[in-house]
Amino acid sequence: MYSIGEIADLLGISTSAIRFYDRQGLLPFVKRDKAGRRKFKPNDLNFLEVIDCLKKSGVPVKDIGHFIDLCMQGDDTLSQRYDYLDKEEEMLESKIKQMKGQLDFLRYKKWYYKTSVEAGTETIHFAPGTNTVDPNIKAQYQSELAHCTNLRDLIDLKQSGQSSEQK
Repeated sequence: MYSIGEIADLLGISTSAIRFYDRQGLLPFVKRDKAGRRKFKPNDLNFLEVIDCLKKSGVPVKDIGHFIDLCMQGDDTLSQRYDYLDKEEEMLESKIKQMKGQLDFLRYKKWYYKTSVEAGTETIHFAPGTNTVDPNIKAQYQSELAHCTNLRDLIDLKQSGQSSEQK
């Protein structure tokens, strides 16, 4: 049997998070000793890993609770649990794809500003005779990105005299 502190250390989850999960009804499998302290069995680690993964993936607590309820019902719900995790996998893949798009755009903007700083002006990205960004600038970045061997060299601004901690 493990204490809450031991479980927290083993899984890298804070004791306050574990207590929160318990208050939300996500730990119906956890037993308590005569003093009311939670006592975790080795198999409880599996449940906590699933709960923590789903929580970090943005799954609402009530949905995690539904999944745990299915687990507590036993083998009759195996297919339902699989289908639930299959759906969550699809949703997480979609979030990752969206975030990848956001990261790609952020990196483009870093390149945009890095090259502007290096040139001392943003006008290097403007269409001739205008104050608007040339529509071909993003294509220029994409071309440089396709040919670069080190993304950091392409987008990170090297400031002389500053260490990475000062940036």
